[in-house]
Amino acid sequence: MDEERTLLQQIRQKEQEFAEKLAVVKKETDREVEAARDEAEALLCTADSSAKTEAERLYWEGKGKIEAAIGELRQEALAERTAAAAKGERNIPRAVEAITGYVTME
Repeated sequence: MDEERTLLQQIRQKEQEFAEKLAVVKKETDREVEAARDEAEALLCTADSSAKTEAERLYWEGKGKIEAAIGELRQEALAERTAAAAKGERNIPRAVEAITGYVTME
């Protein structure tokens, strides 16, 4: 019986050794997982910041292009309005004659 106990004791001792090794590996793994989470969080923050910066740059670039296009459209509209006003002024005498002729029935 003594031999069985010593064999059982040896088995229990090995089980304890493996349990301790397993606990150490688990702690190391938990630390590595936590470090990876921290690194991932830092990367996400960096990516978020970079994305905001890039979005802002694209916004201002697009806004500049739109404002330039608006300026061009305003200049075209002003040119067309000026041309229409000049054409209208040239036609005022004929319009006055036509209207007065119609009113006076001549």
